[in-house]
Amino acid sequence: MRNLLDLVKPASRARTSMSSKDVTLKILQAMRESAIVADKDTYIICSNSVAYEEFARFGKPLENFRISEVFRDILVHESFCKALEKGESSEINFEFFSNERRTYKVFVSPLEMDDEKYAIGIFYNVTRLERLEKIRQEFLENVSHELRTPLTSILASVETLESGAIEDPVNNRKFLSVIRKNAERMHHLIDDILELSSIESGRIRVHFQEVVLRKVVCGIFTDLARKAKDKRVRLKNNIPENVCVFADAVRLEQMLTNLIDNAIKFNREGGLVEVSHRQTETSDIISVSDTGEGIPPEHLSRIFERFYRVDKARSRKIGGTGLGLAIVKHLAKLHGGEVRASSIPGKGSTFFIELPKRQ
Repeated sequence: MRNLLDLVKPASRARTSMSSKDVTLKILQAMRESAIVADKDTYIICSNSVAYEEFARFGKPLENFRISEVFRDILVHESFCKALEKGESSEINFEFFSNERRTYKVFVSPLEMDDEKYAIGIFYNVTRLERLEKIRQEFLENVSHELRTPLTSILASVETLESGAIEDPVNNRKFLSVIRKNAERMHHLIDDILELSSIESGRIRVHFQEVVLRKVVCGIFTDLARKAKDKRVRLKNNIPENVCVFADAVRLEQMLTNLIDNAIKFNREGGLVEVSHRQTETSDIISVSDTGEGIPPEHLSRIFERFYRVDKARSRKIGGTGLGLAIVKHLAKLHGGEVRASSIPGKGSTFFIELPKRQ
């Protein structure tokens, strides 16, 4: 940044009557990052509009405030002093607190304008990058854990078979069944990871058409009938025959399958799963209700996050990849809609898919 300003300064004097300060301000205004110039007494003499939006207090301009008055962080103040007094550049990280905590990477360098010494600071907002990095790390940790659990069971079963159990006609089938079950669990997890990655990267496209909703729900009930019977859960389709929604038929079935499958898995024995529909002026709202244990209020805002589980031990025992609701959320957004949930602990939960009507 300093080299750019040094190059501009002599050229601007030759071609225009603008001062170095005016030229510098024009350069700063063209930048996407926050930029601030301070004089030898650490008073701010110019800043760009990005800096004003991010650091101004009570709507007042930054100019004529000291660096220490705007940034109450000793490292920022010391970096500007170092550039002004010693002519040395600095690179620091600092956090700024306003309505929310924001993290910045700051580069401060000496600057000369009209034979006067100044210091310029460029503030790169890395808050979003830090959040994305945290999400990436959590994702990798969760994937590692979810893969490690079935892999441990597979290896243990293989070792048992190798130790002689393969010759035991009573138990060898049992260990092979354990291996198959956990291998399928890993396969489903990898499929869901690839599916979610495709959706998030924009490689999935939705093909809208009029879909007969009751027919889709009936098909899902048929596919999940065995699972519902094993748990003695009753399935009830409340969708009228003539209801159509504007959606991608395959992706709509995928969303509803995830929600209905969860409603069966997390229901109580002898419980009920109902699928219903209602309309507003602008949307079709499909609801999937269960009579399970419900979801505590503090968890409702996070259940659509990848791998988030309300009861980790119970969820892993029941099965599932922990990605189903995240996939539903992203598919709903691809439709221009949304998904949400409500719940009463001890009485059950209801999930709503809201799809825009055809315009």
